[in-house]
Parts: sequence; structure tokens; C-alpha cells
Amino acid sequence: MSETTSSQHEEAVAASQEGQSQEGQPQDGQLQHQQSEGGLVAEAPNTVASDTDAPDTDAPDVNVSETDTDTSDAGTPASDASDTGTPDSATPGDSATPDTAAASFEPLTVTYERLRHTDDVAELHEYARRPLPDRSLQAAFSRATALLEAVAGNQHTPLEDRVFLATEMPFPNILVKLSEDPEPQVRRGVAANQDDKNWLVGRLTKDPDPSVRDAALRNPRTSWKMRLEGAQNPEVDADTLDFLSTLGVSCEPGAPAVLAGMVRRAVALNPQASRETLQRLSTDTSPSVAQCAQRRLEAEQTGESN
Repeated sequence: MSETTSSQHEEAVAASQEGQSQEGQPQDGQLQHQQSEGGLVAEAPNTVASDTDAPDTDAPDVNVSETDTDTSDAGTPASDASDTGTPDSATPGDSATPDTAAASFEPLTVTYERLRHTDDVAELHEYARRPLPDRSLQAAFSRATALLEAVAGNQHTPLEDRVFLATEMPFPNILVKLSEDPEPQVRRGVAANQDDKNWLVGRLTKDPDPSVRDAALRNPRTSWKMRLEGAQNPEVDADTLDFLSTLGVSCEPGAPAVLAGMVRRAVALNPQASRETLQRLSTDTSPSVAQCAQRRLEAEQTGESN
């Protein structure tokens, strides 16, 4: 009985082991099914990869066409700018001024002659008051000053503009032109301008108008020779003589003592010198000046007593 039970137990264990070994080995159908599924899985990445590559291939084509279109569009403003006809050398500020338009079509000589003879008061006024270009712009600066000479010489230029140019401009060509102006106000402005050349202001010390002469004699650019001649001129008024009597003393104290003394002595001898001027000169530091002034005062007192 025990032997039978033992043999049955061994058979049961052997059967159990055989069943386990059969379960660990897949059947042929299952293996084929798994392989086929593995093939599908392996092919899936290839399909996805091809789908992913497609946009990369198409993207450059789209970008190239868009870039070409944008480039052609970007060229349109450049062509528009060239159609404006603006000179290459012109700046936006220059294109806004009337002179730039004239310079684009007229040579300097043509514009000069036109301004010299035009009766367009508004245009002449505009040129007279227009700010000058910077000196670093040599061509524009030279052109502007040359045209101002034409404006200065045109009698249709308003009087106040000619006076403005006479008093404010430092350019010899303009001042020489204005020194011959028929209006004394203009010549007086030139005579008082401290940018004058000494020969020009010296010429104005002999102007027929007393106010012009006086302004020239008061100009520090006047030579000592012209001052001496002015102090000797009996047509010079008392106020100008009084000014000349202060040279080397209260006015221009650093002036050459000999030259300034000669001018003061000439004032003391001038019959147009006022009593106040003579009284001040009678105490002058220069003995010769003081003596001349004292003699004049004594002569006047003697004449009054007689």
C-alpha cells in the first residue's frame, strides 16, 4: 500500500515538471504571431520617420519663395527714393531751403546776377536773414557769402536788412559793397563794424556824412593816422572830438603814449573842441597837451572880456 502511494506520488511530480517545461516553450503559432507583431513595430518607426522628414524637405522651398518675394518688395522703396530726383550731395535740411533748389538748376554766377538785379523784396529779405552754413561746409559757405554780396548791393533789399548786414557781417566783400550804399544809416553801420579792414574804416572817416565820420573815428580799427587827421578836421563835431581827447587816458589806456598824445594835442587845437573838453585837457598828463588847452582857454577868456 505504501509502495503504491509512493509510485503515484513520483508520477504526479514527473507530470508536473513536464507540464511546466511545456508552458515555458511558446507554440509555433504564438511565436509567428509575436514575430509578425515585432515586424509591424519595427516598421512603424520607419513610417513615422518618413512623415517627420517631409516637413523638413518642404520647409526650405517655402522659405526660399517667401524670401524672394520679400526681397523684391524691399527693393520698391529704394526705387521710389531714386525717383525723387534728390541730388546725392543734398541733405534733408538743404532740400528744404530755396537756395538748394536754385543751386540745383543755376550756376553761382547766374544766381548772383539774378539776386543783384531782382526787385523781389521777399526773396532778398529771406537771403539777407538766412543763417549761414557752417564754415566746415566750405562750398556752401562760400556760395552763401557770395550771394550775400549780391543782396547787399541791390537797392531793392529792404533798408533794415542792409543795415543788419552792415553791422553784423564780418566779410570784407560785403562790407566794401555796403560802404558805398547811398543811405547814411548803412554806411554808418559799416563804419562802426569792428570787423572792418583799417583801410576801409579809414576811408569812412572822410565820409561826407558827419555821423558816418564820427562812427569811423570811434572804431578801434581806425589807424592812428586817421584818428590824428580826424582830430585836426574842423568839420568833426564836438562829441567826436571829446571822444578822441580821451584816447590813451580813459579810453584805450594801453595805447601808444606818443600817438595818443598827438591826437589829444590836435583836439586841443581844434576850434570845434568844447570848453568842457579843453578844461579836461588843460590838466592832461602830457605837458604839450595841457599847454595847448590852457592857451585856448585863455584866448577864449580874453575874447570874452574884450
